[in-house]
Amino acid sequence: MATEKPVTPTEEQLEILEYNFCKVNKHPDPTTLCLIAAETGLSEEQTLQWFKQRLAEWRKSEGLPSESGSVRD
Repeated sequence: MATEKPVTPTEEQLEILEYNFCKVNKHPDPTTLCLIAAETGLSEEQTLQWFKQRLAEWRKSEGLPSESGSVRD
């Protein structure tokens, strides 16, 4: 299965992504992910990858394991 090339989001796209990560949900469901992707103009796969990377960064900054355990953040 081919994966898309990593894309660096624009400043405007980052603002939308960060807002949704910090204020809405760190674990967006498929519907929410689709809406965020549509709002940013990124593909759902790119949006999902950004959320996965951002969550790993957040967990590291909080001193948590990089993979989620039984407790959701």
